[in-house]
Amino acid sequence: MADRVCPPWVGYLLLNPLRKLLENPEKLLGQFVQQGMTVLEPGCGMGYFTLPLARMVGAGGRVVAVEIQPKMLSVLSRRAQKAGLSERIELREGKTDSLCVEDLSAQVDFATALHVVHEVPDQVSFFTEIWNALKPGGKLFVVEPKHHVTQEEIEQSVAVAEKTGFELEAAVTKGGGRRALLTKR
Repeated sequence: MADRVCPPWVGYLLLNPLRKLLENPEKLLGQFVQQGMTVLEPGCGMGYFTLPLARMVGAGGRVVAVEIQPKMLSVLSRRAQKAGLSERIELREGKTDSLCVEDLSAQVDFATALHVVHEVPDQVSFFTEIWNALKPGGKLFVVEPKHHVTQEEIEQSVAVAEKTGFELEAAVTKGGGRRALLTKR
């Protein structure tokens, strides 16, 4: 598993402000996230998407950011404090085999899986935990990087998600990633 996980030094590179030119969190996620929502973000890393999500959900919402690497969570915690957003972000240390979100059953409005599914050793468990956390009609937005994940691999991941109860709403291959929007039915 360790060879599949993004090392912390890469996490710093992923925070580069120039990344916003290729992958703008507000443009990518703004159409799905509204004030007051609860958003689940597995594999949050150092928070490239977490901080913008926290701004989008507003003071009445929250982002549950899950990461298996304590170093990543530590950096995210400092960044959230500095940005004044720590009240909206709940940090959780997951495990290699669990997101540790059992207590969120049917409480999440929207979930992301941003550049993380290819790192997950057990996609059935991963998608099942997200499905359980989502409210009925809740959405999961999956984005995988083209340079790591083939079209066939994203299709296989979507098929696994469908077997756990998700319905594919839209699939797009453009820009820097392969994307799928799934709905809990």
